[in-house]
Amino acid sequence: MNVGTQLPPLKASPISRTTLALFAGASGDHNPIHLDLDVARSAGLEDVFAHGMLSMAYLGRLLTDWVPQERIRSFAVRFAAITPVHGEPVCTGVVTAVRDGEATVELTVRLADGTTTLTGEAVIATEGH
Repeated sequence: MNVGTQLPPLKASPISRTTLALFAGASGDHNPIHLDLDVARSAGLEDVFAHGMLSMAYLGRLLTDWVPQERIRSFAVRFAAITPVHGEPVCTGVVTAVRDGEATVELTVRLADGTTTLTGEAVIATEGH
C-alpha cells in the first residue's frame, strides 16, 4: 500500500425504484422524497433520488472489498450532489498518505456524466498494524 495506490473501482448497478424502496426498508429512512414521485415533484424535482447514505454504503463496500473491515479506522463523507434514479454510481479511492501504520484514502462517487455526488476520506490500518 503506497501513496498513489488506486482501489479497484466499484461500479454499482443503476439506481432503480426497487433499490430505493429496499434501501428505505433496510435503513429506516422512509423520507417520501426518495420514494414518491408526487412528493419529489412538489419539491421542484423531476423525480425521486437516492438516499445519500446509499452512496455512502457503496463507498463502504469499496473499502471492504479492498481490506478487511477491522482495518478501517475511520470513514467520513461529504454529500455533494443528488444521485438521480437510474444514476450509475462509480466509487473510486486513492491512497494519499501512508505513515505510522495507517493509510489515508481519498474517496469519490461519480456518475456517468462526471457529477461528483460524494467525497470522503478513510483511514486504513496497513498490514500488520
